[in-house]
Amino acid sequence: MRCSAICCQCYLNDAILFANSRISRYTWLGEIRTARRIFDELPHKSIVSWNSIISGYFQNGHPDEARRLFDKMPERNLASWNGMVSGYVKNGMLKDAIRIFDMMPQRNIVSWTAMIRGYVQQGITSEAESLFRQMPQKNVVSWTVMLGGLIQDGRIDDARLLFDQMPEKDVVARTNMISGYCQEGRVADARKIFDEMPRRNIITWTTMISGYAHNSRVEIAHKLFEVMPEKNEVSWTAMLTGYVNCMRVEEAMKLFEMMPNKSLTPCNVMLRGLGENGKVSEARRIFDLMEEKDDGTWSAMIKGYERSGRELEALDTFRCMQRVGVKANYPALISILSVSSTLACLDHGKEIHAEVVKLGFNTDVFVASALITMYIKCGNLVRAETIFRFFASKDVVMWNSMVTGYAQHGLGNDALRVFSEMCALGLLPDDITFVGVLSACSYTGKVKEGKKFFNLMVSDYKLEPKAQHYACMVDLLGRAGHISEAMNLINNMPIEADAVVWGSFLGACRTHMNMEFAEIAAKKLMGLEPKNSGPYVLLSHIYASKGRWKDVEDLRHVMKLRKVRKSPGCSWIDVEKKVHMFTGGDAVDHPEHKAIIGMLEKLSGMLRDWGYCPESRFVLHDVDEEQKEHNLSYHSEKLALAYGLLKVPKGLSIRIMKNLRVCGDCHLVFKLISKITGRQIILRDANRFHHFEDGSCSCGDYW
Repeated sequence: MRCSAICCQCYLNDAILFANSRISRYTWLGEIRTARRIFDELPHKSIVSWNSIISGYFQNGHPDEARRLFDKMPERNLASWNGMVSGYVKNGMLKDAIRIFDMMPQRNIVSWTAMIRGYVQQGITSEAESLFRQMPQKNVVSWTVMLGGLIQDGRIDDARLLFDQMPEKDVVARTNMISGYCQEGRVADARKIFDEMPRRNIITWTTMISGYAHNSRVEIAHKLFEVMPEKNEVSWTAMLTGYVNCMRVEEAMKLFEMMPNKSLTPCNVMLRGLGENGKVSEARRIFDLMEEKDDGTWSAMIKGYERSGRELEALDTFRCMQRVGVKANYPALISILSVSSTLACLDHGKEIHAEVVKLGFNTDVFVASALITMYIKCGNLVRAETIFRFFASKDVVMWNSMVTGYAQHGLGNDALRVFSEMCALGLLPDDITFVGVLSACSYTGKVKEGKKFFNLMVSDYKLEPKAQHYACMVDLLGRAGHISEAMNLINNMPIEADAVVWGSFLGACRTHMNMEFAEIAAKKLMGLEPKNSGPYVLLSHIYASKGRWKDVEDLRHVMKLRKVRKSPGCSWIDVEKKVHMFTGGDAVDHPEHKAIIGMLEKLSGMLRDWGYCPESRFVLHDVDEEQKEHNLSYHSEKLALAYGLLKVPKGLSIRIMKNLRVCGDCHLVFKLISKITGRQIILRDANRFHHFEDGSCSCGDYW
């Protein structure tokens, strides 16, 4: 009988042990319901069973259920109490951990250490120190946790004092000190500890290598990496990240090719490095070969395209990411909002806005600013204003976006109104605010107001004018025809006039056909930016308008000798979430070429009926009038407009973007077509927005 009872007890103990093992396994796998079912089915539950399931609930983020079970426990041991303290600490519930700690009938080193860890994790280092001093006994883990808290708090010298007091210094404590010193840029102190270590593990080596790399000493990092006795993926990635952060992408690429295991993390690092250095094609090759991709992978690829000005590919990649079901992260959303702004893809921008709201990023000030900028650049000021008005905690950047946005749309009074509101609320305007304000005055011919704000910036806000502010003032005076006054301002500037200042002046000379000053400005610009085609083209415009074809040819010859290439006129339009690009010519590359040409011919007849006469002075070539008229008819913005009239439903605005300044003939044509067709046309050129409606433009022909 006794033997049978012993066997039965052994069987029962084995069953409980097996059940406890299964509970632990299922909680580790995240299957807490299965673990609970096993627990509930146990006829005899040991303290270990209770502790396991309670720990499982904490581990899976259900602290309330863990507490309910703890309260039901028929008996508890020290491990039960410690499990509650540790569980609350892991879930960031410090107040609850303190309550349990205070209730404990007895405590050991584990109890005290768990509580100290809780304070450290919450950044309450002073309380952690107080508790540490009260500890009746300490072990190496307690010392190391406290050490980590001081390092985390940036108190590296206090950490060193504690480190020196430690009766036993293990690899973890020494590695923590190395990391702390490296974070503070004190790599020599870190290296001293590293060299004095009786034994190092792979984490120690990697920490020291990362420290050198983080402090831009990649040569030493690489030497250490070469002599490292054993390397893992983290070590390789640390070295790779060091090269990428120092913009040494060629060396990073060589190291990447040598890596035995190119897993997700190093691939993402390489994508970021190549993208930041403009090597997007190389990044794409890695991207296409990757078997596993996460949101960071897609984000890095999209960002690379965006930084390199390859917006259409960024847009395609984002759409592909959506198709495969990867949720966009914060950087990807910011990048694609920037792309939508650049391409003025309003429909796509609206979709991103909806995604931003769904993911809860709409309360982020940076995202809100990006949304405002996107709507402004897409020509939808109403939506931009709505986001702006409903956002509670506006910063200066957001106010600047609205001031600059209204200025770009030629709505000077609205820009100045927002500026007044900003000042009335006590927000201090910065350099960028005044660039927006001065631009608003310039675009709307408010010379007197512009001068007042320029002086106000210095006298009231103590802001030293920079080149961009002088450029705005030169533009303001030049547009208004005060060319000599603008020239005097340039000559008397306390700083050297840069290309932006001279560019503004040359633009004004072109508008008012002032040959003498135009040649001076062009020569200055050619000296400052010899490879920039802008001044050559502007001067060519002036020569051509005066019929000085020999000077036009001479200028072209100089451009050829200096290998200066003119950026071709390019316009694009977003129709049904697809961007259609047009360059000056006859749109032969477009699949709907015949329909576009047909629409142009139809418009040509309608324009002539309204008395339109082509402005042939905007043609830069010495050709006959018929050829000039043909050249004007196929400007890129006219091709985009013809396509818009074919495809954009009536009642909706036609939105067109152009990479250069719109010419006078196209401006006149757009005004007439808005009148003839009854359509609103929004054109964003290199300088500003033009809203054409019922035969007039928002710029008032002042651009």
